Amino acid sequence: MSRDLVLHDWVVAAIALAAGLAAGLLLRAVLRWLGKHASRTAWSGDDVIVDALRTVAPWGAVIGGAAVAASALPLTSRVTDVVNRSLTALLVLIATVTAARVVAGLVQSLAQSRTGVAGSATIFVNITRIVVLTMGVLVALETIGVSIAPLLTALGVGGLAVALALQDTLANLFAGVHILASKTVQPGDYIRLSGGEEGYVVDINWRNTVVRNLSNNLVIIPNGRLARTNMTNFTQPEQQLSILVQVGVGYESDLEHVERVTLDVVDSVMADVTGGVADHQAAVRFHTFADSRINFTVILGVGEFSDQYRIKHEFIKRLHQRYRTEGISIPAPTRTVSVQPPAAAPVPHQRDAAHGGILEAAGNRGTGV
Repeated sequence: MSRDLVLHDWVVAAIALAAGLAAGLLLRAVLRWLGKHASRTAWSGDDVIVDALRTVAPWGAVIGGAAVAASALPLTSRVTDVVNRSLTALLVLIATVTAARVVAGLVQSLAQSRTGVAGSATIFVNITRIVVLTMGVLVALETIGVSIAPLLTALGVGGLAVALALQDTLANLFAGVHILASKTVQPGDYIRLSGGEEGYVVDINWRNTVVRNLSNNLVIIPNGRLARTNMTNFTQPEQQLSILVQVGVGYESDLEHVERVTLDVVDSVMADVTGGVADHQAAVRFHTFADSRINFTVILGVGEFSDQYRIKHEFIKRLHQRYRTEGISIPAPTRTVSVQPPAAAPVPHQRDAAHGGILEAAGNRGTGV
């Protein structure tokens, strides 16, 4: 110490520390009030910023009060330097954690606004958080006097060894980044893999892609496999799609009448059923003279992939009822089977080689004439 401690020093230090604590509590209350107002806005970014400030601002006030209290005490220059460095490093760490939360929250908010779904691509969020935290830790170490140059060298050599040991994990990481960067798959898309897995993409993280199928079960697919396999994206380039329903009518039917009735049913389904595309141009295409009927295809429009089951269900019900009302038959395949009775088996005979006569094998053997 530069001089002896007196009561005045303790009083000033206590007042400074108490002021810092009071300022921290006041800032926390004000930011809580701001958070309630931010939650009412349409933009979610202000919620992230206010929530992050609720951590860094009160702690900054407390650390500032502690720094003032330390400066009021008659400490030696060495101790004062250590205290100031420690408080600065602590403030840097708190600011780093806060910055990581803010940046990660903004990235997640941006991903949600672009995909329009609740799921998010957490791979970008995690990468952003790791980068910010690493930079903050390095700055904090430099603040307290630790040289980071040898540390960076050691991290470079150790990173090479880690990369060799974690080839599969890194392959999945870069595959996930490639998938999101190419925009072939986004959270909210409905995909189907060549192996049969299908569903809505819920999340793409650093290792795998999470898909929720229509049974509400989660399918976990490694990013590397997703990047290598053949895949159909039913949401890209647009969410609306066409579905095909196969129908057949009897040969005695008037095909012009069948087409008009079918198009009327399609229009009613598109207008009334949730998931139908109201401005869809319905189409009927006759294509096959089958064994017992004329087959044709009805083209329907649906808003997105899962709507097709509801549309097909309602269309088939209404079409069947309308055909019955209009007297249009939908014949089942028939086949006529003709069964012939077996012919009577002929009685076997035996030829007489000496006289050229034929003797019945079942009778007595002849003696010749």
